[in-house]
Amino acid sequence: MAMPIHTQKPLEAGVAHAAGGSPSYRSALTLLASLFFMWGFITVINNTLLPHLRSVFDLSYTQTTLIESVWFIAYFFASIPSAKLIERVGYQRAMVFGLGLMAVGALMMVPAARLPSYGVTLMALFVIASGITLLQVAANPYVAVVGPPETASSRLNLVQAFNSAGATLAPLFGGYLILGRSTSGTAAAGSTAVLTQTERIADAQSVVLPYLIVAGVLIVLAVVIARFPLPAMGTATQRSAKADRKGVSLWSHRNLVFGIPAIFIYLIAEIGVANLFINFVSQPQIGNLTHEQASHYLFILWGGMMVGRLIGSVVMRTIPAERVLAFASIGACVVMLIATFTTGHVAMWALISVGLFHSIMFPTIFTLGIKGLGPLTEEGSGLLIMAIAGGALVIVQGWLADTYGLQNSFLLTAACELYVLFYAIWGSKVTDPLPDPITVP
Repeated sequence: MAMPIHTQKPLEAGVAHAAGGSPSYRSALTLLASLFFMWGFITVINNTLLPHLRSVFDLSYTQTTLIESVWFIAYFFASIPSAKLIERVGYQRAMVFGLGLMAVGALMMVPAARLPSYGVTLMALFVIASGITLLQVAANPYVAVVGPPETASSRLNLVQAFNSAGATLAPLFGGYLILGRSTSGTAAAGSTAVLTQTERIADAQSVVLPYLIVAGVLIVLAVVIARFPLPAMGTATQRSAKADRKGVSLWSHRNLVFGIPAIFIYLIAEIGVANLFINFVSQPQIGNLTHEQASHYLFILWGGMMVGRLIGSVVMRTIPAERVLAFASIGACVVMLIATFTTGHVAMWALISVGLFHSIMFPTIFTLGIKGLGPLTEEGSGLLIMAIAGGALVIVQGWLADTYGLQNSFLLTAACELYVLFYAIWGSKVTDPLPDPITVP
C-alpha cells in the first residue's frame, strides 16, 4: 500500500496504544467519526431535498425516487475504483480525495439550482455519492478490524452512531434552509396548488446556501485529515498475496454470501422509509402537516437510529449480534405493518419508530458478513459496500406508490425485514473461518 501523506505507525502499534488508552489513537478514531457524521448528514439532506424537488420539477413519486436511485447507483460503480484508488495512494489520501469529490458535487448544486436543471441535479448528487462511497470503502473495514473480532459489531455500531447523529441533524438543517425558505415547503398541508414559474425558480435557488455551507465544511475537513498523522491500516485489510489465496474462496463463506443481499435488501427498506417519510406524514389522513413541519419528525426518526446504535453498541457486548439483529428485524416488520394498515398518528409514529429497529442493521450485517474472512476481509468489505447500491431500488417503491398508493408501498419494506430476519437466524452463521490477520491484546 502506498504511504499516506504523513509517516504513520502500523495499525498493530496503534491497537496496542489503544489498549493502553493512547490519546493520539483516540484522536484518530474521533476524526474517523467525523467522516461518519458528514456522510450521514449529507445523505439525509436528500430526505428534505426530494419533496422539495418533487414540487420544483413537478415530479411523480417514480421520478422523485429516481433521484435517490442515482445516488445509490454511485455505490455500485464507484466501489471497485475506490478500492483500487486506496491501494494506489493509501487510505489517508483517498479520504482526502473523497471529501474533495463530495465538495465538487456540492458546488455543482449551485448551477443546478440556478438553471434550474433536473439532469444537472442528478449529476451533482452522483458525484457527491461517489465521494461518500470512497469514504465508506475506507472507514468501515478500518473500524471493524481495529479491535477484537467478537466486539466488531459493538465497535462499528458505536462509530455509526456518529453517522446517525449527522443524519439526525440534517432534517433540521434542510427543513430550515430548504423547505422553510421555499413556497412548496411552507404550503398548507394537503395543498395541491401548482407553483408558478417564478415560484419554481425561487424555490430551486433555496438549495444554493445550504450546499455552499456543506462544500465549505467538506473542504475544511479534507485539510484537517490531510494534515493528521492517521495510523496506517498495516496488513489488516490488505489483499493477501496470490500464493496465500490458493484454495481460498470468498464464496465458501455463507455469512458473506448471504450478507451481500442482506445489505442490498436492507438498504431498500431504510432508504424507502427515509425518502417517502415527509410525503407520507404530510398526508391529511396521517399527520396533516406541511413539509417543513414533517421534517421535524424526520429528525426524530433519525434520532431513534442514533439512540438505537448507542444502545446496540452496549447490548452486543453481552448478547450475540445475530440475536439482536433478529429482534430488530421482527420489530421493524411489525411497525411497518402498523404503518401500512392504520391511519392518523398511530401510522405516523409507527413509521417513526422503525428508525430505532433499523439502527443496528447495517453495521451488524456488515460485521457479521466479514466475520471469519481473515486475509480476505478487504475484498469482502468491498463487496458489502457495493451492496449499498440496493438503495437504488427505492425507485421500485416509488412505482408501487404511484400504482397502489403511498401507504401500501410500505409492504415492500416489511418484506425486506423478513430477509434480514432470515440472515440473522441462519444466513449469518460462519462457515470455513480463516485466521484473523492480526491479533489484538
